Amino acid sequence: MLHNEVTKENLNNLVIKFYTKVIKDDLIGPIFIDILGKDLKSVTWKAHIQLLTDFWASIALGDFTYKGNPFAPHVKLQDKLSIKAFEQWLKLFFETLNTIYEPEIAQQFLARSKNIAGNFIRNLNIT
Repeated sequence: MLHNEVTKENLNNLVIKFYTKVIKDDLIGPIFIDILGKDLKSVTWKAHIQLLTDFWASIALGDFTYKGNPFAPHVKLQDKLSIKAFEQWLKLFFETLNTIYEPEIAQQFLARSKNIAGNFIRNLNIT
């Protein structure tokens, strides 16, 4: 059943399902595995999943739990990132969104994530 409202619980489900796909992906999986490992149940991954759940909750729900800087970690990865990597991230994210949310909500998340990706690409000077 697709959700027609955003909650912190279904955001957490989105993040878990998304990263389950990410670590299996040949293009972007190795980037995440190098930093966080392969086991989504590890302490490192659990912290990342919570951080990203809080990040999306701040955007979608106006939740104030997120206390990070989404751009900073990507600066350290600049040499590993490419436009193709961002495109693959967006593709997997949208596929996952469509398994969690009704189309209208999925489209809103996609629009926001495209905007974020575009900003990262510009600010990291990725070509």
